[in-house]
Amino acid sequence: MGDKPSSGEILGIPYNFERPSLGRLLSSYWQPGKGMLVEKPFGIGYTLNLANWRSWIVLAVAGGLYYQQQSAGVDASGGSDEDAADDGDGPVEVIVDDD
Repeated sequence: MGDKPSSGEILGIPYNFERPSLGRLLSSYWQPGKGMLVEKPFGIGYTLNLANWRSWIVLAVAGGLYYQQQSAGVDASGGSDEDAADDGDGPVEVIVDDD
């Protein structure tokens, strides 16, 4: 049997399973003059080109969404007992009159 190729394309999606060097890693994430997405230095698919300004916008939006999710999780679990009663999530007292 022949050796399997360690890099190439399958259905238009690039793959590369060669052991990456430090220089190849750095140069693959910083490619001025290229588009927003570039081939990954190791693995399957594409990654962000940090030399493209659109990539920084994507990272800022993702970071903002992550921050918003984390701060919303703290607000939901870190509230006081009065806040829980206002939300309707606390215990409810029911009084039944047997007249």
